[in-house]
Amino acid sequence: MWIFSRYKDYTPLWTDVASLKQANRAHALRILAILLVILVSVWYNGYLIAKLAKKWPTPLDNYQQLNPNPLLNDEFYQSFKSPTHDETAVVTCMYTDSYATAIATLGHSLDRVNSTATRLLFYLPEHVSSEALCIATATGFVPHPVSRIAPPHNGEGTNKRFLDAYSKLNLWTLNDAGYKAVVHLDADTLVLRNFDELFALPYRFGAVPDVYVGSHGFALEFNTGVIYARPDTAVFRDMMEKMQTLSYDEIQADQAFLNQYYAASAVRLPYAYNANLAIKVRKPAMWEDLWKRARVVHYTLVKPFLAEADNSGETIVPMEGLEENIRARMGEFDGVFEEELLEWLGQWKETYAKYGEKLKECEGKVGDV
Repeated sequence: MWIFSRYKDYTPLWTDVASLKQANRAHALRILAILLVILVSVWYNGYLIAKLAKKWPTPLDNYQQLNPNPLLNDEFYQSFKSPTHDETAVVTCMYTDSYATAIATLGHSLDRVNSTATRLLFYLPEHVSSEALCIATATGFVPHPVSRIAPPHNGEGTNKRFLDAYSKLNLWTLNDAGYKAVVHLDADTLVLRNFDELFALPYRFGAVPDVYVGSHGFALEFNTGVIYARPDTAVFRDMMEKMQTLSYDEIQADQAFLNQYYAASAVRLPYAYNANLAIKVRKPAMWEDLWKRARVVHYTLVKPFLAEADNSGETIVPMEGLEENIRARMGEFDGVFEEELLEWLGQWKETYAKYGEKLKECEGKVGDV
């Protein structure tokens, strides 16, 4: 054709026909080898996917309503002595004003189950207002200022919501105040039943295994929303030293650190002590059984006292707006948490009915905390 006429007098540089054929064969073999590798890879990945699809689920993913026995051994529970008030403590933490009403409600929920331990509120004086502290302590928590424990490496890699969370580690200094056993409850928890039996545990540390809505599912790692611990200042000093050099995923702050620090020595407590809302999404049948015996419910996915869907807590919901806020959030996750949100709302209403005058006095309060 005319478009190739310009090359009619072109002489190839490679005139050795045998060498040219050999080069073509080598090129063809390379292509075949690549295609073979691709085919083997596709086959092997298909094999693995098929194998995973047929993998027998864990007992939790395959949860069935089989076990009718109570959580605690009756003989032990009948002989159990209530813990000493001065030697045991329920502790929660407040790093921002937006959690004040949650802590007030948590305090009331402890009243409802006749909790016998001292109640301590760890708070950061530089981050909390007088008004918020007044609200949070209206139902029985004793204010206990603590120093902020900064995240290692200037917080690089730590979720911004958890930058103050390492301050929770001040729990281990409470032996200096005479406490022999403590239970820490995150401020987004609510107590449904008495858990005094935890104070009798002989172990150094215990927590409930975590659970995620996504593919991670039921995890070996524990969730630090509820912690049982025996305070020890020597352990605290050791933590502070090792935190700076320990290798772990820092995005979840204190939770990731404690999982690495206690690792194989942590006692995994039953899910009843930290009924994470994620369980209801992950395995509704398990939640149905769990709700009947849960000691503590953990509002992880939807926090009724916060306004934002991402639970950032940047907006403070006023006391008079809590019910409206809760009802506005009931549609989240296709409304699956309506019962649990109504439980929190009911306990908030009880809190306000009992402590309303005291809570009103807190509004507009200024001064040192």
